Amino acid sequence: MTETAPNPPPPVPPARLRPFQRMPPAVFPTIMGLFGLGLALRRAADGGLIHPGFGEILLGAVSLLWIFAAFGYLVKVAQRPGVVMQELAALPGRTGLAAGSLGLLLLAATVLPHRPGLALILMLAGLVLHLVLALLVTLWLQRAPDEAKSVTPAWHLHFVGFIIAGLVAAPLGLTGLATGLVIGTGAVAAGIWGVSLYQLVQGRPPAPLRPLLAIHLAPASLLGLVAALAGLVSVAQVMALIGGAILLALLLAGRWITAAGFSALWGAFTFPLAAYASLLLLLGGGWVWPGLAVLAGALLLVPYVAVKVLRAWAGGGLAAKTNAATA
Repeated sequence: MTETAPNPPPPVPPARLRPFQRMPPAVFPTIMGLFGLGLALRRAADGGLIHPGFGEILLGAVSLLWIFAAFGYLVKVAQRPGVVMQELAALPGRTGLAAGSLGLLLLAATVLPHRPGLALILMLAGLVLHLVLALLVTLWLQRAPDEAKSVTPAWHLHFVGFIIAGLVAAPLGLTGLATGLVIGTGAVAAGIWGVSLYQLVQGRPPAPLRPLLAIHLAPASLLGLVAALAGLVSVAQVMALIGGAILLALLLAGRWITAAGFSALWGAFTFPLAAYASLLLLLGGGWVWPGLAVLAGALLLVPYVAVKVLRAWAGGGLAAKTNAATA
């Protein structure tokens, strides 16, 4: 008599995730880039170069997108607050959370022409939120292993991103705050630039992380924008030149930077390019034509990256590819 093997138990279907339980913060850099593109189009419209409706429609749509994504992430945190510190352990999580909080400052800049009072409230709330995040990142860095403590271009998002508040502060007449942001964050940005340049001389970053090098363009663009709005035109022109040098270096190294192929980290290309277009257009005069050329490049690049990242988010693949934590 032969024994028959017991029937294997029926497969257990995987537990279904709750809504937003694995909401990927990696979507926020791309949303940040869309904000930047809308603000650049508004800047072009202010100069009479395009119809103002283009920028306002985009900014309205992106504002709703950011509100939806921010709501989703708040739902995730409400399910398990400790997920935030777990998210910081992954580079896409750290950059995504920083871009997410900076989105509140960009929302303030978006509503500024229409609701100045609301823009002021959003700016103050954004500064507080980003300060909390910067403190959490600092706390995580203190506890992280040595290999994770090295300076990366993403540090600009964490510690220089406060400069975006100047886009609201200066037009509202808070020139002291805007100037202080230029001085304080400018010093931090210079330190990060210096360390990053030294690291590049010492060794090349791995191919998947090279797109983050594009973030170096963002501080020059934003420092120049806020300086120009605060009346520091000479500082703004110097930042425009520095930004031009960074952009030229990025273009010359484009094949090397993109060697690993498309990933969510390509979101790092979007906002810096759009912000640099805004700076050149704001300076006017001989800067306008280069500004239009950069804006044309942003109009090609930003939607391309946005469609791919947002499609991955909608399909559920973005969370897995960026190692998003689960609440």
